[in-house]
Order: sequence, then C-alpha cells, then structure tokens
Amino acid sequence: MCLIVFGWQVRPDFPLVVVANRDEFHRRPTAPSGFWPEHPQLVAGRDLEAGGTWMGVTRQGRFAAITNYRDPSRSLPAARSRGELPLAFLTGSDTPERFLQQLADRAGDYAGFNLLVGSEGHLWYFSNSSGENRPRALAPGLYGLSNARLDTPWPKLELARSRLAPLLATPALSHEALRRAVSDRRLAAEEDLHPLGLSNGMDRQLSAQFIVTAEYGTRSTTSLWLQQSTDTGSLAASWEELSFDPAGREIGRSSLAFSCASAAQTGGA
Repeated sequence: MCLIVFGWQVRPDFPLVVVANRDEFHRRPTAPSGFWPEHPQLVAGRDLEAGGTWMGVTRQGRFAAITNYRDPSRSLPAARSRGELPLAFLTGSDTPERFLQQLADRAGDYAGFNLLVGSEGHLWYFSNSSGENRPRALAPGLYGLSNARLDTPWPKLELARSRLAPLLATPALSHEALRRAVSDRRLAAEEDLHPLGLSNGMDRQLSAQFIVTAEYGTRSTTSLWLQQSTDTGSLAASWEELSFDPAGREIGRSSLAFSCASAAQTGGA
C-alpha cells in the first residue's frame, strides 16, 4: 500500500477515519478483503504470495496498516515479509506500544516499512527506515503516509490531506467521498517530485495518487471508519474496498459493516 490518509480522534463520533490505496505489481496474487476463515474476527485483504495483509480491522476495534518505505539503498529482498506485521498485530492481543517495542528489536529482518497499529484508544507509528528508531504514539490529528516517513509532504499526500480535511467536518461520512480524496490520476510536476532514484521515469509515474501502468499500479482503494455512539458508547466499523485492473477499471467491491467490542473495552478505537 502506498498512500494512506487518516483522521485520528479528530471528532468523538468518528475516532478513526482512513482511506488508502494499495499499489502493487498486478502479477502478485491477491484475495479481496473479507472475514478470514481462520481468523473470523479479522477483516482484511490477503496477499496470496506471502500470506500477510496490508491493512485490516477486527471486531475488537484493532487496526493496522503498512506501507513500504522506498529506499534505493535497501532494495535487496529481506528475510521476512512485511505483510506479516499487520497480521500479527491484528490477530494478537498486545497493546500497540508493547507490539512495536518488541518489533523494534527485530525490525532489521524486514525491508523498509511504515507501520500503524491501534487499539484501546491509542494509535502508534513505527518505521525501520525513517531515522525514527523508536515507536511513537500519535496525538489526535490528520495524518498522511506514503513511501517515506509520516507526513512527508509529497504532492499526492498533501492533496489527499487537503481533500480529507473537509470531509471530517461533514455530519455523515460516505465511502465514495473518501475514495475521491485518493483517486487523482494526474502526475506531479517535475519540479515537485521527490526523486527516489527509480529508472525509466518511474519517479513521475508513481507520483499520482492513483497509479495506472501495465505492470504496476493501484490494485485497490479501501476506506474505513470506526463510529462511536455518543449515547451508548458502542463502536461500529464500516469498511469498503474497491479492486482495480491494470487499466484502472473497477473489477470488484467488498462492503462490510459490523459492531465492534464495546467502547469500554476499546477506549474508542
């Protein structure tokens, strides 16, 4: 996944609002999101090559998402798949802080990553490549994450945050509106690029929010919110994923809405 924007505790009735694009090679086999038979509390897409996931949520209100950290100096394959990290958190019981503290000791087993994990009213961020060598809790606010450190001002990320901000002020959310925040297919201007040392003009090809090329592109867009009742404190999740072919055409849709554990158990997210 290469672009995530999210509002964390910006408003009490929607403690978490997320929209994200997963960019990947089209040849990599993937299963669309849904409840996993072996983990019936988990909603996520599945990487059929390595078995992990890139983003998911559980009936207990646990949330995790990961992006690659694009670093040309660390391009060799790593010992372990990054997709196992969100899956391990989502199917475990550790707090976000404890999970990331334990991960920090073995973070070098993975290629560069940015990881978000949240539960019990806390959302944490950790990267093994950004120079931030320790996990950190996120304060309430609006954030963006792509293939560099959190809130790196890439054009596509800045555009996404500017589009998400007014949506968080609307009385009701919609998945369609959230998707529009990350659906722009225009390439960034040459002078606005953050060069990453990629060949054949790929720096610019990957500068769009929604990437369309024959071999690599935006495979899916996923939107999620956790909604908390101000009357009862109950928590519910609403999830929608659209899948796309190499031409950027929709080929599948998964929509799920379900109750989570009580707010007393989750602390709001």
